[in-house]
Amino acid sequence: MNSLPRDAVLIVIDVQQAFNDPSWGQRNNPSAETNIAALLAGWRKTQRPIIHIQHRSARLESLFHPDRPGFKVKPEAEPLSEEPVIYKDVNSAFIGTDLEQRLRTMGAKTLVIVGITTDHCVSTTTRMAGNFGFETYLVSDATATFERRGPDGNVFSAELMHETALASLHREFATVIDTASVLAGL
Repeated sequence: MNSLPRDAVLIVIDVQQAFNDPSWGQRNNPSAETNIAALLAGWRKTQRPIIHIQHRSARLESLFHPDRPGFKVKPEAEPLSEEPVIYKDVNSAFIGTDLEQRLRTMGAKTLVIVGITTDHCVSTTTRMAGNFGFETYLVSDATATFERRGPDGNVFSAELMHETALASLHREFATVIDTASVLAGL
């Protein structure tokens, strides 16, 4: 990556305490939050735009219900008071929100996406960003996911789920890149 435009928007998806719950199972990339914090620091230092996405469930039993501790953002990704937070209740940050309208109003053309989980909300949002015509970058080591059980009962490791999600997105919906390359492009 050469350099990112000054108006490249960092989209931070669902970096919430709910993902600390052991019910998710084994997770990959324990450094994701540290890398997200480094990217946030880079964006803030260069005064580039940031949009935070937070999952909010209406179901009382959900880890993402606003009354549950899991709803809170992890300390590494805590938004500053002037940084917008968009609440979503489905996988895509574009559905049922004003994210696309905000980006169009800002004149944004380039998005850099990070967050949790690689194969669910991050993937769904990245796919839609690409489909909407944004130049989209997905930061591989600033995302993470969990092991998954297939319909046949086979368990797929978190790292396999992460890598296949990235492979599915790369060159089709986004350019997959790492944190160091993004920071060098600021």
